[in-house]
Amino acid sequence: MHYLLLDDDIALTETLSRSLKKRGQTVSSCHNLTELEALLSEVQFNRAIVDLKMAHESGLDAIARIQMRQPACAIVMLTGYASIVTAVEAIKRGAVQYLPKPADTDEIINAFGDSLATEKIDIAPPSVERLEWEHIQRILHELDGNISATARALNMHRRTLQRKLSKNPAKS
Repeated sequence: MHYLLLDDDIALTETLSRSLKKRGQTVSSCHNLTELEALLSEVQFNRAIVDLKMAHESGLDAIARIQMRQPACAIVMLTGYASIVTAVEAIKRGAVQYLPKPADTDEIINAFGDSLATEKIDIAPPSVERLEWEHIQRILHELDGNISATARALNMHRRTLQRKLSKNPAKS
């Protein structure tokens, strides 16, 4: 199998690449849509692992590009910002599975399953606590990490927001 890794997190890409190579897989990686286009014209891939959110680009656009250039390539979308809306959109665009980060190599490989055959995809809805955590993280990211501005945007007391941020994210 030849895997394509598309993620703007270089450390994650390198770690996943090493792990796949230890399992005997061939791996090529890129970190943005421009690099993706170059790789798609040079190499034929069996499987692609695509991040949903990159610096100023969307992995959803990458799914469309991969599907257009290499329709036989199975795609798994990884994201740190899992939501039902983006999961449905990724599946509609052609991903065979949608996984929240962190996901280990075995989970990612298993997500492909028999991906060349059409199979039912099971997407469990995240808990309310998880959705709240993701919403807070998204707003915090949009406001460049400014706690006070995030608290105002969420209509929440600053200390309450700090307590919520000090906790680990809720399980899906």
